[in-house]
Amino acid sequence: MKNIVLIGFMGTGKTSTGCVLAQRLGAAFLDLDAEIEKAYGMSIPDMFAQKGEAYFRRCEHDMVEKAAARQNAVISTGGGTVKDPENMKALRERGVIVCLKADVDTILARTASKGDRPVLDKEDRGDRRRAVEKLIDERRELYKQADFSVDTSKLSPLQVVDEILHHLKTRGVLHA
Repeated sequence: MKNIVLIGFMGTGKTSTGCVLAQRLGAAFLDLDAEIEKAYGMSIPDMFAQKGEAYFRRCEHDMVEKAAARQNAVISTGGGTVKDPENMKALRERGVIVCLKADVDTILARTASKGDRPVLDKEDRGDRRRAVEKLIDERRELYKQADFSVDTSKLSPLQVVDEILHHLKTRGVLHA
């Protein structure tokens, strides 16, 4: 089976959906952010604060290369992974790219209580909605690289998984 790669903005459900999807497929689940934290021994907010975004992006690219080389995996990427064309090239070589989307209100609700978000926090300047809208707008074209998209705004992770499986079966990636 090809890898299933979940891209999308923060708060769209990549990790929660990825866990459920991997279970349903009997595949390994890799959350790139968690793998980076484990491999480099520090949280992503600490990486940003102590070493900067450029350092984090290099670490992220190294982890993308490792994850993309796997087989039969569901890979949940960070929201900014799509910013590096080499990341997308590596992930596409052995994977199907699925973009998870959500409306701004849903993203605000889902990211409100979940710790530090270095990229979003940097853009915030007291107006979280505007920061989310700006970052989504900046990445919109990059997210269009996906083979297909699922709007998660009004769906549970189980419903999102059902949508993804339907698309994969329809495209012949999975067989019933």
